[in-house]
Amino acid sequence: MSNTLDLSTYNHSFSLKNKILRLVWNCIRLILFRPFASRLFKKWRVLVLKCFGAKIDWSSHIYASVKIWAPWNLEIGKNSSLGPTVDCYNQGRISIGDNTVISQKTYLCASTHDYSQKDFPLILKPISIGNGVWIAADAFIGPGVSIENNAVIAARAVVIKKVEENTVVGGNPAKTIKLNRQLEL
Repeated sequence: MSNTLDLSTYNHSFSLKNKILRLVWNCIRLILFRPFASRLFKKWRVLVLKCFGAKIDWSSHIYASVKIWAPWNLEIGKNSSLGPTVDCYNQGRISIGDNTVISQKTYLCASTHDYSQKDFPLILKPISIGNGVWIAADAFIGPGVSIENNAVIAARAVVIKKVEENTVVGGNPAKTIKLNRQLEL
């Protein structure tokens, strides 16, 4: 069968430099990021992320339990928050706008694989999250998803397609529940 998956030929395509940077980041995360859980260290955590290339506003709040794969692929605007135990699997770029809340246990996944190819190549697909968005607890935001301004993602939703501005979505897969009129100006 010629279309059979053959993972012996898999190549993740990350450079040696990237692998070393990830190793350093994971060590620093354990020593200088995670232990500083108090709100008093909010700016310290932002500083650590900035040192690793994150484009993040000083007013953002990143909980110490957040797991970030690659800070250099992360952009977060003013007054935004990554809640407790958010998993930011950002092999591809993830950008988050201003005044946006990513609630606890949310999983942001900015990469996938081409399962139709024998060697299962990695595909980076950036995630874009707008301003004034609320992603409720335990949601999954898939590769290449764009969530426009003032959208609300219900708890445990699985978002695999674009979410339009001022809408509330939920379910698996996420579907529009209603328009978010209360936030319209």
